[in-house]
Amino acid sequence: MAKGHAAIAMPTALREALREVLAFPTTDDTQKTAKNEIIKALQKALDARRQRIVISQTTISWVRWFGLIVTGLCVMIGIAFAHLDNRRNCRIALTLFATGMAASILIIAVHSRPFNSTVSQRTLARD
Repeated sequence: MAKGHAAIAMPTALREALREVLAFPTTDDTQKTAKNEIIKALQKALDARRQRIVISQTTISWVRWFGLIVTGLCVMIGIAFAHLDNRRNCRIALTLFATGMAASILIIAVHSRPFNSTVSQRTLARD
């Protein structure tokens, strides 16, 4: 997934597990219930895998990045104009907004490619 080459097709191990469960003969209601639950669990695993693959292939376009940065710059200019009479308050307000903007950009950048990000790889290594 990190390399962007994962296929949505059912993996061999999951296919084999499903084949084994379907071939398992059931004699009573308990075994039928267990068989149905196993099939549901395998289907959930396949759905979760498909969702991870779709997420791994999504990106944020340069138009959205441009819009985010332009919006941030416009807000910073507005803050500067609103506090022209008091330079100290202007610096404080601009620093607070710039810090929040930088944090937002970092969070968006990390989540734009969740399986490629060095931050997410470090988090996974700790777990």
